[in-house]
Amino acid sequence: MRIALTAILVALFVLPTVEALNAQELDSPTHPKFDPARDAAKDIAAAVGEAKKLDKRVLLDVGGEWCIWCHRLDSLFIRNVDLDKYLNDHYVVVKVNYSKENKNESVLSQYPKVAGYPHLFVLDADGKLIQSQNTGDLEEGKGHSKEKVLAFLKKWAVARK
Repeated sequence: MRIALTAILVALFVLPTVEALNAQELDSPTHPKFDPARDAAKDIAAAVGEAKKLDKRVLLDVGGEWCIWCHRLDSLFIRNVDLDKYLNDHYVVVKVNYSKENKNESVLSQYPKVAGYPHLFVLDADGKLIQSQNTGDLEEGKGHSKEKVLAFLKKWAVARK
């Protein structure tokens, strides 16, 4: 009985605090929040231009601040500097907000239907879709697998000589 009560208290008080701290660490210049006020079409166009100049792919990260799995994916990059470096060396990342405030329907209608969040789209340097990725396939336990995410990033990165 005592163990069950302790587990309930942890679930009610400790876990929400940990998740709140994780969300706070995501508000940084290299890991911005999902912003319903941003113009996703302009952000994508700018990213495509940058990707073309830098010989990178564009990674659209679709989700919202309401999405715990979105925060968990961002936390994976924050906690794994090598993974974050690979991402930034090979991709121009655009956060595309999906929330009740802004569903970005006109932009997202250009891509395959999203079944859950976060969802990743990989575009080439011309803005053409080359991969639609359900991140559920990259999960492991209560988060995302570093190995699966890295394998995904490597598979779709520009082949360099």
